[in-house]
Amino acid sequence: MSFEIRKIVSYVEETFIEGGKAADRPVTMVGLAVVMKNPWVGNGFVEDLKPQIRENCSDLGAMMVERLVGIIGGAEKIEAYGKAAVVGAEGEIEHASAVIHTLRFGNHYREAVKAKSYLSFTNKRGGPGTSIQIPMMHKDDEGLRSHYITLEMKIEDAPRADEIVVVLGCADGGRLHPRIGNRYIDLEELAAEKAQ
Repeated sequence: MSFEIRKIVSYVEETFIEGGKAADRPVTMVGLAVVMKNPWVGNGFVEDLKPQIRENCSDLGAMMVERLVGIIGGAEKIEAYGKAAVVGAEGEIEHASAVIHTLRFGNHYREAVKAKSYLSFTNKRGGPGTSIQIPMMHKDDEGLRSHYITLEMKIEDAPRADEIVVVLGCADGGRLHPRIGNRYIDLEELAAEKAQ
């Protein structure tokens, strides 16, 4: 892999109590971030980003998925998943997007967890210590609101101006004590209201 990686950062969060009520089962969220040099910075406006995508994104995705799955204790534990990228000030949002919005990168994750849903995402520009939000949804059902969760993390010295932070996130459950129903219930209720 020729992406130049400066560091890999992992973040683990376990929640036991929400709203003053203990969970039947705690929920674990994991974020895995790769801090890498932006390969397009310093070359002016690069019209074709695909050579770097084709050469490097599959290896990066495979490596990140293997590490993430190892941290949470196995692909079978993952219920919710997502991705994010933050580009430093000298780069373009398109550079961050180029790394995470390709099947060469994302298919490793979808296949590892046998997912049906698309990977929810954020991509933005930021400096060292910026908040990184990884939105997640259920890997098999994007209408299941209980698994609309966001992992937030930061890396004090990243991204530098010429870097990209690439992140995968996962959770072994949804929000504690979900009570708002799901998209399908809303559709039924709206249809019933219109029929009256």
